[in-house]
Amino acid sequence: MRLLANENIPLATIRRLREQGHDVAAVVETAAGSTDEQILRQAHDENRVLVTFDRDYGELIYVRGLPCPSGLIYLRFAPLNPVEPAEHLTRLFAEASDVLAGRFVVMDRGGYRHRKLPLA
Repeated sequence: MRLLANENIPLATIRRLREQGHDVAAVVETAAGSTDEQILRQAHDENRVLVTFDRDYGELIYVRGLPCPSGLIYLRFAPLNPVEPAEHLTRLFAEASDVLAGRFVVMDRGGYRHRKLPLA
């Protein structure tokens, strides 16, 4: 899967996802300090699913109409350790990889829900 890990995604999670074969671009490695708008544009232009702990992206996409990534995964929990997000994402990819394209996914420790992203 082609992912863009926002700056708030731990490096240990990024490494774990890469070890699993995912193509993960990481804001912290290549564009630290980027604005949310720049990150959305990058995810859109590179056809990547954005993974973030930042809840502002829903407003940017649905209210302000900024460009949509190919998918967005909002992790709605504070990780207990730097690898925990990778564990939840791995489970999500195994269970629901078919619903990620074109979807805004909200994931917490208990599961996930999703809704369709607006047309880009």
